Amino acid sequence: MKITAGFVGGYAVMISAHLALTSVFNKDAVVATAFFSGYILWAILLLCAFLARNAWKIWLIYLALAAVFVLLYLFNR
Repeated sequence: MKITAGFVGGYAVMISAHLALTSVFNKDAVVATAFFSGYILWAILLLCAFLARNAWKIWLIYLALAAVFVLLYLFNR
């Protein structure tokens, strides 16, 4: 459960965070920096998933963060 939360949930949060940044900053600049910052953010989220005590809680946190970032993107679009 923690493995899937780290890989899939962390990736979803990372992608949705960069998607939300495209509504604020220039799309080309976000894509260019996402090559580096995306891997770093995903690795940190993966590590946080393994350090969490409860896998359901980390899944809930990652899904909530991804939903917030996607909603920010949709409302600012």
